[in-house]
Amino acid sequence: MKIYYVACLLLFLTACNKGGQKDTPAAGPGANRTNYDVAAIEGFVVKSALLSEHVTASGSILPAEETVLHPEASGRVVSINLPEGKKIAKGTLLLKIFDDDLKTQLQQLDIQLKQAQITEQRLADLIKVKGISQQEYDLAVLQVQTLKSQMDLVRINIGKTELRAPYDGVLGLRNISPGAYVTPATEVTTIRATNTLKLDFSVPEKYSTLLNPGQTVAFAIEGSDLTYSAKVLASEQRIDANTRNLQLRAQVLGNIQGLLPGAFAEVTINLRSKPKALMVPSQSLVPQARDKKVYVNRNGKADFITVQTGVRQAGMVEITDGLSVGDTIATTGILFLRPGANMTFSKIN
Repeated sequence: MKIYYVACLLLFLTACNKGGQKDTPAAGPGANRTNYDVAAIEGFVVKSALLSEHVTASGSILPAEETVLHPEASGRVVSINLPEGKKIAKGTLLLKIFDDDLKTQLQQLDIQLKQAQITEQRLADLIKVKGISQQEYDLAVLQVQTLKSQMDLVRINIGKTELRAPYDGVLGLRNISPGAYVTPATEVTTIRATNTLKLDFSVPEKYSTLLNPGQTVAFAIEGSDLTYSAKVLASEQRIDANTRNLQLRAQVLGNIQGLLPGAFAEVTINLRSKPKALMVPSQSLVPQARDKKVYVNRNGKADFITVQTGVRQAGMVEITDGLSVGDTIATTGILFLRPGANMTFSKIN
């Protein structure tokens, strides 16, 4: 029973002791923001630097000229001269189609023409003495002209049985063999003029007014460490409605060794340069709901100011308003800083 009374007495005294104590404010960053200090803050001194604004685009390497060769006539192939992957000169005979029937027809017309010319000459002598009418002589002259026209047409058809190189270039893989029957729809091979190359690429609509003919762009291809250059030749006179991009074409400059038509190219375009741009590390920015802010050292105290940003590059951001050359901003510990806090830098870049 005594034990029971002792326990009750101890509980009563403990309750009274708690009721007499005052609540102590919890320590934390919000307890005294004005005098809150953060150790080991790293800073960055704002200075001007050259800023080159550029954009990256995807492109493709194209030959200066590329043509899929088709025969103009239908018939059986009697000879082929298609050295795959080799250079050929303009006018080289690449393919010949059977044309003996056309040659025979040309010979017949030639014989008829000679006979018609003899007849026309005889009638010319007779009309001088009024031995025939003018109409008879005119018909003889017409016959000679008709036969000549028919012979020209046959020669044209004979020419269509020959497929020749339209320009100096390199042949692709051939798609036919000797003895094959071909038609104008048959793809014989492809010829490409590779002495110069073109670069096709597209840029977003907002950059369309910043690119003009004569401007130089740089590009690289996958699997190579080399950087190539190209000069803009022209652009499409419309924005693609689906992609909202502008298509441009450039001519590759300098050495083109190692470049193959159809290769993917990563194009870098320098749009404009600013000689005195203010660049700060991107981690120094504190995103807000409507703007961005940074902590600036003002006489040893943290000043939380709003800034306007511009171009972003690798790890750096352009500041267009809010900072001046010589300002020192915090780059680390910004999550623990509060406006008015003492700023002690352990390192300044």
